[in-house]
Amino acid sequence: MPQLDTSTWLTMIMSMFLTLFIIFQLKISKHNFHFNPEPTLTKTQKEDTPWKTKWTKIYLPLSLPQ
Repeated sequence: MPQLDTSTWLTMIMSMFLTLFIIFQLKISKHNFHFNPEPTLTKTQKEDTPWKTKWTKIYLPLSLPQ
């Protein structure tokens, strides 16, 4: 049974990483980024909930008068 020749693996792996790096750099360079982004104000919708309109007090069983 012949042995597996691994002498070219390092060259292949390094060339693969270099190729992937170049491809990602090219993809990233095509994006348009804003130079000075400004936050946009979003309006929140006010929801009327029943627990906000009235005040309720929660009594613990141990704090009740005896």
